[in-house]
Amino acid sequence: MRYIQTEAKKQDDLMRRRMPVIAGNMAVSHFRSNFQKGGFVNNGLQAWKPSKRREGKKKGAKDNYKTLLSDRDHLFSSVSYIPGDYAVLIKNDAPYAKIHNEGGPINVITHPTVTTKMRKFAWAKFYSTMGLKKGDKIPKSVPEDAVRWRAMALTKKDKLNVHIKGQMPKRQFIGESKELNDKINDRLDAELEKIWNI
Repeated sequence: MRYIQTEAKKQDDLMRRRMPVIAGNMAVSHFRSNFQKGGFVNNGLQAWKPSKRREGKKKGAKDNYKTLLSDRDHLFSSVSYIPGDYAVLIKNDAPYAKIHNEGGPINVITHPTVTTKMRKFAWAKFYSTMGLKKGDKIPKSVPEDAVRWRAMALTKKDKLNVHIKGQMPKRQFIGESKELNDKINDRLDAELEKIWNI
């Protein structure tokens, strides 16, 4: 009888204290591996839509990073856990984690500083929109898109009001995962077998 009480106490300690930490570490590892795999693993790999910077021509070091990864890897490293009694909370505190994980509309107003590089870029966009080369004569009729680029290039303002609207594709990296659940259940079975000498 005392043996059963002792082992039952060990089992309760496993479920209350140790298993939430074990499961939390396993979950963080599993969810971070999604970034390396480029998709969410649940009943197989659900691949993410590639980011736009990966679709274009490679120009710099940042273009070599996988989707949702960067030199800082803030989103990746913000995956963490908080263990509790008989439970564990997996979280990501990055302010943009939710929109990446779930997808959805983007509606942002930003105020970037107007730099010389930005003005050069605006002129380049103006000429390419017009189908001209720098130095070509500019016709009197200018399309609306080109007018906007020319206005940015010529603005006297130090900062611009830029309104960005769009749709962020869903690139889930945290959530219910059959593979993760299976790994945690296998580990739990192994820990219980140790306690009960099965």
